[in-house]
Amino acid sequence: MSADFQPGRNIAMKIPAHEYESTVRFYREVLRFRELTGSNADDTPRFEFGDKVLWLDRVAGLSQAEIWLEVIASDIDQASAYFRQQGCSRCDEIEPLPESIKAFWIASPSNIIHLVSSGEGT
Repeated sequence: MSADFQPGRNIAMKIPAHEYESTVRFYREVLRFRELTGSNADDTPRFEFGDKVLWLDRVAGLSQAEIWLEVIASDIDQASAYFRQQGCSRCDEIEPLPESIKAFWIASPSNIIHLVSSGEGT
């Protein structure tokens, strides 16, 4: 038996520091997407993107933007074993996750990062 998968709710755009402010402005002022960010200036900007949440993350040292996707697994342990059987390597070093989140990172063959999670706490 293996885990079932479905698209998650979160999309993260990892943005180089030199393009960050203009990108946030684009979603905030040009497209005027509904912002979900709290009032804290340190909050990562988040926007409604249809039924998804678009996170705009500033990443120092990045040369171009990247898109990271979330996949929800019905059973996180079975998902880990399944991906291992399929030759997909976990890449948990890509970004630390809080211990409270049942999740791990993998990359697709084209190097798109995916957060595989139980859907709890993400």
